[in-house]
Amino acid sequence: MGLSIPHLLVVLAIVIVVFGTKRLRNLGADLGGAIKGFRSAVKDGEEDKKITEEDSDAIDVVVTSKKNEKV
Repeated sequence: MGLSIPHLLVVLAIVIVVFGTKRLRNLGADLGGAIKGFRSAVKDGEEDKKITEEDSDAIDVVVTSKKNEKV
């Protein structure tokens, strides 16, 4: 009882009639731009995480090398 190829073609034809090809083309372009933006944001987030980890290592070195003084 799944969707076969003729069923999908009928649905596609109805969508084209209702929305038109120009609107579908714009929708595809917008969707592609959103996916591209998401991927670049994920990539930037990973780079920021690497930079933060490197900075935290430097901070740990400074903190652990500090001498304890009794007051």
